[in-house]
Amino acid sequence: MDKTYLDFAGEIISFIDKSPTAFQAVNNIACELEKNGFNSLSEADEWNIKSGGKYYVTRNMSSIIAFQIPENTKTNGYMMVSSHSDSPCFKIKPNPEMVVDNEYLKLNVEKYGGMICSTWFDRPLSVAGRAVVKTDNGIKSVLVDIKKNIAVIPNLAIHMNRDMNSGYSFNAQKDMLPLICGGGDKKVFDRLLGDAAGHGEILGADLFLYNRQKGEIVGANDEYFSSARIDDLECAYISLKAFLNSKLSSCIKVYCVFDNEEVGSGTKQGAKSTFLYDTLCRVSDSTNMSHTEFLRSLASSFMLSADNGHALHPNYEEKSCPTNRPKVNGGVLIKYNAQQKYTTDAVSEAVFKRICQEADVPYQEYVNRSDILGGSTLGNLSGENVSVNTVDIGLAQLAMHSCYETGGVLDASYMLKAMKKFYETELYSNGSGIFDINFI
Repeated sequence: MDKTYLDFAGEIISFIDKSPTAFQAVNNIACELEKNGFNSLSEADEWNIKSGGKYYVTRNMSSIIAFQIPENTKTNGYMMVSSHSDSPCFKIKPNPEMVVDNEYLKLNVEKYGGMICSTWFDRPLSVAGRAVVKTDNGIKSVLVDIKKNIAVIPNLAIHMNRDMNSGYSFNAQKDMLPLICGGGDKKVFDRLLGDAAGHGEILGADLFLYNRQKGEIVGANDEYFSSARIDDLECAYISLKAFLNSKLSSCIKVYCVFDNEEVGSGTKQGAKSTFLYDTLCRVSDSTNMSHTEFLRSLASSFMLSADNGHALHPNYEEKSCPTNRPKVNGGVLIKYNAQQKYTTDAVSEAVFKRICQEADVPYQEYVNRSDILGGSTLGNLSGENVSVNTVDIGLAQLAMHSCYETGGVLDASYMLKAMKKFYETELYSNGSGIFDINFI
């Protein structure tokens, strides 16, 4: 395997390892943006946006939108890539301490998203997220990561359940509670959390279990990588690198990472919220666009909704569509769904294929089996408030929503090339379904 591909896969693994929850992921993205000259904006303040300027804004500490203004602010539209920051896991409930037989202390948790429960057993776990502490003037939010193997969800021995390998339905309230210490010390979790949060009385917290197992390159030829949270931090990181390393065109480049995709996106920081619309409206106002000019710019705008998809499984070939069977390392996925769970249509498909051809990037089609219900993603939900041509894309991976997933080393670099070329593309709408495409 070429060292360039392995190095980039290593970058993704490193980013994921440093991003145990959406809060840390967005903070790491913001730090990278600032290193590259982007200025932080607050939704509560006036925005002083200038031609050629680079800016970003966060919401809830778990969603982020960055954008770069061309020198000529009479833009031809917005070129946008969206992904999500969250992954299925277990959220810590309030008052979580549970003592068993005056000896074991376990934590009360609930499911966040649709995870594969069995993959969470017998792994080194920790807790991260954010805490809100009391200040002299009110409250402030701080990132929290205990950064220690403090918990494990122990399996029941096969001797105590001989039917375990015949199929078992896991009960989240009984089977999935993590053990954190012996001795029944109910204050130990508060001490760990307090040490991680620093000084101040904790008044609230959004805390999650996360898998501490490090990501690794795997495969006889180093062709795969395995890690927690590949869905969808892989796309979040790749799109960030493409955003930062692409040339500036006459379009406004926009980079979006939304929270809560795994639970429907219906929050103030989700793709279904007004976050993107609010941001684009403020950008247009600050660049002296009239409302009509803003609407006209949307007609020539385009979005890549980037969220991973399913590869053909080596042990379950029958679970894939008979005629569309994408492989790991086979190229960027274009995702289709007749029920419009994915936004890809003939026009957006054609535009993206032209971009892939120009970038010399392979692509492959993904469709669910007709008798298997698939999931949804970002594009159709963000389109409820910002209606632009959108294509749903991703990378083929195995074991989606497992505690430890597997993707392709080559695919990561394919996606980077495609997204970089996308940001270096200018689209001009000449009528419904008609686009002039200019590659800079």
